[in-house]
Amino acid sequence: MASSAFSELQHELEHQVHARTGRRVRNLAIELCSERVVLHGSATTFYVKQLAQHGIREMLPHVRLENAIKVEKVAI
Repeated sequence: MASSAFSELQHELEHQVHARTGRRVRNLAIELCSERVVLHGSATTFYVKQLAQHGIREMLPHVRLENAIKVEKVAI
């Protein structure tokens, strides 16, 4: 995949995840590899983590996806 197409896809995936989760994934990073996509970041609930995963699945339904988003409680 060309570098510009790779960068554009990564940007579109980030936008999709932010839109799907209401920007509730902190420090979102999407790692694109030739054989898989890896989601990184942190969220306060498993529901938000799952929403992020579904955002990727909407755009890339057949890609191998690893969801490494950490679920962490926010200190009040």
